[in-house]
Amino acid sequence: MILQALYEYYQRKAADPESNIAPEGFEWKEIPFVIVIDNDGNFVALEDTREGEGKKKKAKPILVPAAEKKTVGVKANLLWDNVEYAVGANPRNRDDIDARKNSFYKRLTEIFEDEPSASLIAPLLAFLANNPVEQITSHEPSKELWTEVFESNANVVFRVAGSSDPTLCATLMPYVSVTDQAKNSGICLISGKKEPIARLNASIKGVRGAQSSGAALVSFNLKAFESYGKTQNYNASMSDNAAFAYTTVLNMLLAKDSKNKLQIGDATTVFWSQKKDAFEDVFPAFFAFPPKDDPDADVRAVKALYDGVYTGHVGSDEATKFYVLGLAPNAARISVRFWHNGTIQEFAEKIRQHFDDLQIIRPPKDDKHYALFWILSAMAQEGKVDNVPPNLSGQIVRAVLSGSLYPATMLQQTIRRIRATQDVTRTQAGILKAYLNRYYRIHSTKEKEITVALDTSNNNQGYRLGRLFAVLEKIQEEANPGLNATIRDRFYGAASSSPVTVFPQLLKLKNHHLAKLSNVGRKVNLERMLADIFDGISADMPSHLAMEDQARFAIGYYHQRQELFTKSSSKNESENQGE
Repeated sequence: MILQALYEYYQRKAADPESNIAPEGFEWKEIPFVIVIDNDGNFVALEDTREGEGKKKKAKPILVPAAEKKTVGVKANLLWDNVEYAVGANPRNRDDIDARKNSFYKRLTEIFEDEPSASLIAPLLAFLANNPVEQITSHEPSKELWTEVFESNANVVFRVAGSSDPTLCATLMPYVSVTDQAKNSGICLISGKKEPIARLNASIKGVRGAQSSGAALVSFNLKAFESYGKTQNYNASMSDNAAFAYTTVLNMLLAKDSKNKLQIGDATTVFWSQKKDAFEDVFPAFFAFPPKDDPDADVRAVKALYDGVYTGHVGSDEATKFYVLGLAPNAARISVRFWHNGTIQEFAEKIRQHFDDLQIIRPPKDDKHYALFWILSAMAQEGKVDNVPPNLSGQIVRAVLSGSLYPATMLQQTIRRIRATQDVTRTQAGILKAYLNRYYRIHSTKEKEITVALDTSNNNQGYRLGRLFAVLEKIQEEANPGLNATIRDRFYGAASSSPVTVFPQLLKLKNHHLAKLSNVGRKVNLERMLADIFDGISADMPSHLAMEDQARFAIGYYHQRQELFTKSSSKNESENQGE
C-alpha cells in the first residue's frame, strides 16, 4: 500500500511540468563542479556551481543519470562521479585508481557506442584519454579551484563549450537507456505488469538518524531474509520502473527544502495528497513548530479547519486521498514508524476532533498555540521537546490521525511536569482534558465528560479537591498581598496525590487567612464558595488519588483559578452586595 501510493504520487508529479521531478533513470544531484572541454576534447575551464559564502556554500542541483548502488567493488556512475572515477585523480592514494578510471571510461563507450550518441560523447572520450588531470593542473586559472576539488574528491560533471545544454548529461539524456531487457522479468507487485525486476532499490536519504549515504526501505541483504531461492530484492519483485518511481519521489519528499516533510520526535514524517490540494499546504502547521517568519501559521490553519463546512478546510476536495508516512532509522535500514491514509475529509475530522478535545478556557493573555510542538513542550523537562520520550510524539500523531486513544505516557508525562513546576498551564490542562475525554468516549464509561470551563456539577473527588485547592490558594493570596510563594509552591504535589496528608493542615490555615480579611462581604463569598465545593467531597478525605484523578485534580484547579480570575473584574461589586 505504501509503495503503491508513492508510485502513484510519482506519476502525479511526473505529469506536472512544474514539479521538476527527475524522469525515469535520472536524479537531481547537487554537483559542485563542472569540467568544461571543447569539441576536440581539450580542457577549457573548471566551473564552480556553488552559491553562498564559506561553509554555507551549496552546490547547484543538476539532472544526472541515477547513481549506481555502490556496496563493494568498483562501479562507476554514468557521465558524472567523483574525481577518482571521472578523471583518475587519486586524493586518497588508492591502489585501484586505474580500475576506477577505466570503469568510468568503459561504461561511456558501452552505453554510447551507436550513432548519433557516439559523436556526442567523442569530445569527452578524447579528453579522458589524454591525461585529464595533467590538462587541468597545467591550466593556471584553474589551479586553486582544482586543489579544493581534488582534496574533497568532489563530484564533477562535464560540459562542451559552446553547447546550448548545461551539461553532457542533458545532451545525452535521450540516448540513456533506463531498461535492461536482458534482466530477469516477473510480475511487478506495484504495477501488476510483467517487467524487468530490480535487483536492488536506490537508497533513501533524508531520514534523521539514518546513514548520511542513505538507507534501504526494502532490502534483503542476508540469506536469512531470502526465500524460495530468490536473492536480494527479487524477494519483493518490483520492476525497475516502479522501484525508481517510489525511491525518487520519496527522496524528493525527504529533501532538505521539502515542504512535505516535518520531524515528529524520532520519526521523519512525509505527507502528500492524491492530487494537488490546499490541505497539503496547511497540514504541517498542525504538527510542526511555526516558522520564525510566520509564528501564527498554526493559528490560521486551525481557523481554516473550523471554517470548512465539510472538509475542515476551505478549498479542499473532501474525497481526495491523503497519506502520512513516518520513517525512523533502524541500523542500515529505515523502519516505518506509522502509516495513515484516508480522504482529506476523514483527516480533517480527526484533526478537528483533536483540537476539540484539547479546547479549554484560556487566560486573556495566553497566546493561541495549537501545533504539536507546544503540546510536547508542555510535557517536557525544562520545556525542551528533545527531553520527551522519542516515540511519544509518534504515538500522539497516530492517535490524532486515527482518532484512537492518546498514549498513557502523555498523561503521565504531563502530570510529572506539573508536579515538577507546581503549576498548571492552559496547554497542560488541555492535554489532560483531551486524554480523559477521549478515554471516556472510546470506552463508553459513565464518567462525566470534562467541560471547557468550570463545571460546578462535576462531583469527581479529584476534580473537587483541585477546585478546593485553588480557592484555598486564593484566600491565602488575598490575605497576604504580594506573597512570593503560595501553598501551591509547597503543597501541590502532595495535595494532588495524597490529599489526606495535606488538606487538614490547609483547612486550618484557611481559618487563619480568612481572619485577616477586612472585607466581610468578600469573606462571606469565599466561605460560600468553599461550602459549595465541599458538598461534592466525601466525608473521608481520599488517602491517595489514582493517576487519572490526579489529572482531574489539575483540571479542577485550573478551571477554578480561571473562574476566580474571570470574576476579578466584578470583585468590588460582588463584595458590596455581600455587605
